Amino acid sequence: MTHSDIIIVGSGIVGLAHARAAARRGLSVRILEADSSPRGASIRNFGHCCITGQIGEFSELAEAGREQWLAAAQEANFWAEESGAYVLATSPAQMAVLEQAREAKDHTAIDLLGAEAMRDALTEGQGSRLGGQDSRLGEVIGGAFLRRDLRVDPRTAAPALARSLGAASAVELLTGVRVIHVGHGTVETSVGTYSADHVIVCTGHGLPALFPALAADAGLIECALSMALATTPAPLTTSAALLTRTSLLRYEAFSTLPGAEAVAAEVAADAPALLEVGANVMFGPRPDGSIVIGDSHDYAASADPFLEESTIDVLLAEAGAVLGLSPTESSSTHGFEIRQRWQGIYASSAARPLIVEAVDERTTVATVATGIGMTIAFGLAERTLATLHPTLRAAA
Repeated sequence: MTHSDIIIVGSGIVGLAHARAAARRGLSVRILEADSSPRGASIRNFGHCCITGQIGEFSELAEAGREQWLAAAQEANFWAEESGAYVLATSPAQMAVLEQAREAKDHTAIDLLGAEAMRDALTEGQGSRLGGQDSRLGEVIGGAFLRRDLRVDPRTAAPALARSLGAASAVELLTGVRVIHVGHGTVETSVGTYSADHVIVCTGHGLPALFPALAADAGLIECALSMALATTPAPLTTSAALLTRTSLLRYEAFSTLPGAEAVAAEVAADAPALLEVGANVMFGPRPDGSIVIGDSHDYAASADPFLEESTIDVLLAEAGAVLGLSPTESSSTHGFEIRQRWQGIYASSAARPLIVEAVDERTTVATVATGIGMTIAFGLAERTLATLHPTLRAAA
């Protein structure tokens, strides 16, 4: 039985962030991953670190992890950009929420923009060309710039970080290893037994396989997302994430404000199908000229593997309308050149969106049970290791 200071179970972004935080403190780390590389929620998302959209504890964790994201990108040589994010507003009600959010954030994190400034920011002054001469970016009347948000490429960030950590002398990355049981510093796997001063379990929606009672107590279920990859429509040039009216109903920095009710009523009257599929219509540009479009939210104890074409059609229709694209009669993609479609899955709990629990004196579970794992992973990891590090040797 081989020993290390820390064992991390799971090499998604939450697990990798914890591994990096431990290695930064001079601890020996072993990462155990069932797949050959990250395959779950960490690569199936927008690559958007939605720092400005958080409140309370999540805001603190997001801010605490922001510089760690940028440092990790330098260390592992993956693309990360302080591009911020734009929220496109198409009605006075949406602008009212953005104004309220700016007040709540003390004017330091959000810039309000008029229609022309928004169009120019997204298209380098070529807004009139997107979707045709008369479209001018759909019906955008203004919006906001979220200064603190970050962009990474979801396809490459976690795999690059895993490779970088695996190459470090104090970190051992073992892939293709299925963990069977964890308890009191011992981890039984498909290839043998390992021990550590402390084990941190970061398996996301796979938590029930190892700790079913904890998952049941938290009401942990799965959230399935419909997403697509398209060629970035010309002349959209920004590398920033683009959020829309439904985003104001998803992120608590907006959804908890007094004006959000009017936006919800507006969407219910104008496009009820968006609410029916739990839409958060937004865009995540990637450095290769493609753009991630999504997403819907479907909650169940176990996600259905089949994607309804009607769901992605609702998302693409809204996305195309926001950008003012001109679909052809023969196309069902609403003006987008679709390259790929896929299903994202993440852990979800209405009761405990952040499950951080010591299940015994040498085992900690760290599960982000909501859709902001990319946003808070590094801040959460720093907090976890700051709590554990002084006691690791004593617990051995």
